[in-house]
Amino acid sequence: MQITKLGIGAWAMGGNMWGPQDDAESTAAIRHAIDSGINWIDTAAVYGNGHSEAVIGEALTGLAADARPLVFTKGGIVRDENGQNPRRIGERGHLRQELENSLKRLKVEVIDLYQMHWPSDDVPLEDYWATLLELKAEGKVRHVGLSNHDEEQLARAEAMGHVETLQPPFSMIRRDSAAKILPWCAEHGTGVICYSPMQAGLLTGAMTAERVAAMPDNDWRKQNPEFQGDRLKANLALAESLKPIAAKHGTSVSSVALAWCHAWPGLTGTIVGARSPAQVDGWVDAASLELDAGDIEEIAQAIAATGAGQGPVRA
Repeated sequence: MQITKLGIGAWAMGGNMWGPQDDAESTAAIRHAIDSGINWIDTAAVYGNGHSEAVIGEALTGLAADARPLVFTKGGIVRDENGQNPRRIGERGHLRQELENSLKRLKVEVIDLYQMHWPSDDVPLEDYWATLLELKAEGKVRHVGLSNHDEEQLARAEAMGHVETLQPPFSMIRRDSAAKILPWCAEHGTGVICYSPMQAGLLTGAMTAERVAAMPDNDWRKQNPEFQGDRLKANLALAESLKPIAAKHGTSVSSVALAWCHAWPGLTGTIVGARSPAQVDGWVDAASLELDAGDIEEIAQAIAATGAGQGPVRA
């Protein structure tokens, strides 16, 4: 697959873990992203317990074949109706049924990329990876990958059949993947599409402690350590330090955060969430933004000075 550097992330479109979300705004965001040149969208069956996939299915209905984006989804997690109590299920029959349900909600005959969302709680990796390879061989999915798996798990899967893609978390704040996972993927020809490159809004330049305090109780970020106490202060300070770099390039803090991710060897693209067309406009220019060596060094120094996050700071 030839994918654009940026892809639309549809977790928030599910609505049940990010506070209320308007489906019409979600649809408008998807259409606007496509019109802006983005050619893929990533979701999961568990986002809104199928609602995110259903919104995508409706948004893509009626689009000409040559205008439709590639559709990526994930299986293997079940949550309760409030988005809580996740169970990671890798049993063969369950995954096959999840896929059939995803096909119906997305209104497609084949899924472009199907990913195992997390390592399973109930079956070995070899079992659920065998199921995904079966689904590809049967033509139900075009490509298969893993999400939230480490290099040891990747190696075990690769021994059975090529891991075409990996979806790890990666941002200026959560930099762990740069140590071993990105090099492993580069060495083995595994594409990497990272999620939360703006750390769920912390690296947009628009997040504040007041906004965090006012988040709805069902917004998962309210309970996340990166949105609390000293870590929140450090993360907001890091975002503030990006503003001069954004001004230098005539762009947004969000786009700087994304371009920083794109600068790492082994990274193919970033999954970027959006709730509205205006949010898409806030970062879409990151596809062509290239940070220079001075910018990269300035960001490394800002990370050190604020103490934000963990992991390597330079490629």
